[in-house]
Amino acid sequence: MGRNSHFVFQIAYAVLRNVDDAEDIAQETFLKLFRSGAWKKITNEKAFLARTAWRLAITKKPRRRLGIEAEVHDVTCNASNPERAVIDAEGSRTVHRLIEALPEKLRRPLALSSIEGMTTSQVAAVMELPQGTVQRLVAEARGLLKSKLARMENSTHGE
Repeated sequence: MGRNSHFVFQIAYAVLRNVDDAEDIAQETFLKLFRSGAWKKITNEKAFLARTAWRLAITKKPRRRLGIEAEVHDVTCNASNPERAVIDAEGSRTVHRLIEALPEKLRRPLALSSIEGMTTSQVAAVMELPQGTVQRLVAEARGLLKSKLARMENSTHGE
């Protein structure tokens, strides 16, 4: 549990976008594993945990939808240039909002591919999709984000 709790939490958070709900799913995942006795027969621990957390998270109806829960950093302590840190943080929040606005079928594989260095094959196993489909969905999501960011940039500069 200790070495995989963060990984399981990240899977749940990628689906639910809520810290409390993701923590609940992480606990539920390990409880389910323990109660079933399946842990004795697991050959690929990470794949089993990821698939279980994924399934539990997608079946859970979120209690609330608050959008992106961004981490707040103390820019005066953590940056040599506080102004640059604020600009970077705002850019990061914008990207997170754009990711959150993606359709679920695009947001989920994109989020999973960014977590803990998950490969296309790992994401495919978790989502139970062919690798080619995962690659297509991630590329489509990235393309959509790129075009939205470009439009935002153009409108900001008055072009």
